[in-house]
Amino acid sequence: MILPALFFYLFAAVCVASAVMVIVSRNPVHSVLYLILAFVNASGLFVLMGAEFLAMILIVVYVGAVAVLFLFVIMMLDVDFLELREGFIQYLPVGVVIGGIFLFELLLTVGAWVINPTVSKTITAPIPTNVSNTEALGLVLYTKYVHYFQLAGMVLLVAMIGAIVLTLRHKASVKRQDINVQNARTPDMAMAMRKVAPGQGLSDADAAEWVK
Repeated sequence: MILPALFFYLFAAVCVASAVMVIVSRNPVHSVLYLILAFVNASGLFVLMGAEFLAMILIVVYVGAVAVLFLFVIMMLDVDFLELREGFIQYLPVGVVIGGIFLFELLLTVGAWVINPTVSKTITAPIPTNVSNTEALGLVLYTKYVHYFQLAGMVLLVAMIGAIVLTLRHKASVKRQDINVQNARTPDMAMAMRKVAPGQGLSDADAAEWVK
């Protein structure tokens, strides 16, 4: 019992410290690295709770995709952060007011938080004890909620196709392949026979046709 408690306090302390460093770091690259460290420690907490699926998702999705994407975007855009901080003092009073409102709402929520005693009875199906957390989640997700899962996948697919269509730009200077034109090519279209006299080459007038 002592060893899990030690790991809990270790992961929790590092996670909280990393979250604070994400906010107070002046370098945005350092903030992203601290964010990755916070995600890793949060996944360790999920493992201690027995939710290994959530821990895996946190590593694969957030650390492997979102945080790394932020890191590469920040490194490639070369944003002038000194210019962005020029209006910090001007908008500081508004930020303080909004932050105070959020803090008041959080304190009000935490102070009035009451767990419903009947919340455990709202579970429609008992959680099996002879399978792992990931397998139990899969049994529920792909049986009872399979239609909602497929619907969510279709929504994400449509969003991805829409983002590609909206951001796709065709440039006239870039050569592109047309599969239909390539499949319709015949030997007569691809080859041209020329009888060249001995000692003579092709004339410049045939250059355009050869390129074509």
